[in-house]
Amino acid sequence: MALTTTRGRRFEKTASLTAIAGLLLGGAHAALADPAAAPVADVTPAAGAIDAAGGAAAATADAAAAACNAKRPVVLFNRWQEDWSVLANPCVQREPLDGLKYIPLGGDPSSYLSLGVNLRERLETNNAPLFGIGSAQSDTYVIQRVQVHADAHIAEHWQFFVQLEDARAFGKNVVTPVDKNPLDLEQAFATWTGAIGGGTFKFRVGRQEMAFDLQRFVSVRDGPNVRQAFDAVWADYEYQKWRFIAYATQPVQYRNATVFDDISNRDLTFSGVRFERQSLGPGDVSGYWSRYNRSNARYLDASGPERRDVWDLRYTGTHGSFDWDIEGMLQTGTVGNSTIGAWAVGSITGYKLDLPWSPHIGLQIDAASGDRHPHDGRVETFNPLFPNGYYFTLAGYTGYTNLIHIKPSITLKPAANLALLGALGFQWRETTGDAVYQQASQIVPGTAGKGSLWTGMYVQLRADWTMAANLIGSIEAVHFQVGNTIRQAGGHNADYAGVELKYGW
Repeated sequence: MALTTTRGRRFEKTASLTAIAGLLLGGAHAALADPAAAPVADVTPAAGAIDAAGGAAAATADAAAAACNAKRPVVLFNRWQEDWSVLANPCVQREPLDGLKYIPLGGDPSSYLSLGVNLRERLETNNAPLFGIGSAQSDTYVIQRVQVHADAHIAEHWQFFVQLEDARAFGKNVVTPVDKNPLDLEQAFATWTGAIGGGTFKFRVGRQEMAFDLQRFVSVRDGPNVRQAFDAVWADYEYQKWRFIAYATQPVQYRNATVFDDISNRDLTFSGVRFERQSLGPGDVSGYWSRYNRSNARYLDASGPERRDVWDLRYTGTHGSFDWDIEGMLQTGTVGNSTIGAWAVGSITGYKLDLPWSPHIGLQIDAASGDRHPHDGRVETFNPLFPNGYYFTLAGYTGYTNLIHIKPSITLKPAANLALLGALGFQWRETTGDAVYQQASQIVPGTAGKGSLWTGMYVQLRADWTMAANLIGSIEAVHFQVGNTIRQAGGHNADYAGVELKYGW
């Protein structure tokens, strides 16, 4: 009873803080939108050009608008890609706290310091983690992520970016390193940018986030509470429609015991080369090779040092009302004394109808290999590397291993700032020799080598509401209807619901 009371008080406190934060953020945005804060540009029309007073006023306004064609920056997913140097132009509309978004460093307008904050609050409820097998119990909790950053630009060539992150989980039954990470260094890197040979060269070193394509396999892991960073050396060269990238990284391994305790080391590395080519036919193509090393890997059929070569190719584009994103990955190498032979494919195609609410019909098809024959010296279990945690749903019931997945969907836009999604997901195992997997390669106990290919189906409903340019609210609900394989393992149907608020300044 005491535990229940304490948890109840904790939820009340968390809910109160969340509500207060929402009100404050909403009020802050209203203040930021105040047009009275905008400066008036001093533009004088040419002498004798205008005779009437009314015409002079109109011409002055037109001249001011023409002279001030710089647009105010917006908050981006990657905060280090923002460019606030436009605030050096006095004709750009001013908002409260702009003195912290653009702090001049010397007389060069391109040298400045910019500060920023991200806040994400999410209430989640899951009545059957791991489909209720074992000790998994119904769980309702709040996860919170706060990030603050400082972004310094020195002239045209140098950038220094530092970001701190504090991630908390309130009331969660089982807290893992992707749920909680007390105050720690999320990013801290230096970048040099310059023109070389008719193209642009960038060199970045330090702790940084990196993501490829749709973030199926290499991502910043924005779905869970703790984002994924890499201690890395990164270089890329952009020339016309081409981009070439090389990277050597040690992925950060997160620990939630105390502040500033995250580490990276040679026990886990991820390095490789990548190319990107724009406008190849109606779309863009990209590909990469990477070496994934892990000192102590454990799979159902093998364990020991993992040396995995990753070969990836992707093609994406649009043509008229059609759009597509198709990606394939092959994995080779060794785990201990066993050889690796794994693969995965992912595709999302869509068609936009010319109807009210702009209906978009989508079809997602994914597949990833599992281990067909245990104890044969060959590991066919696909390693999803660094998935984003929301590619399927936020519920976490579906992992990108030993999987065949078909998901038709429809997206509607009743308003420019509101998107509604409805989807059905149908799921099988690629082979019954391997287990059913959830996100983070979590094995569903009692499913390996048992039952049929059919895993189950789910319904997903989601709404995303852009309340302001820097304030987004989302609601998602998922019902997963399990197949007989999971039922025979002791599992049952599962329901998830989440409510999220994201704010950026």
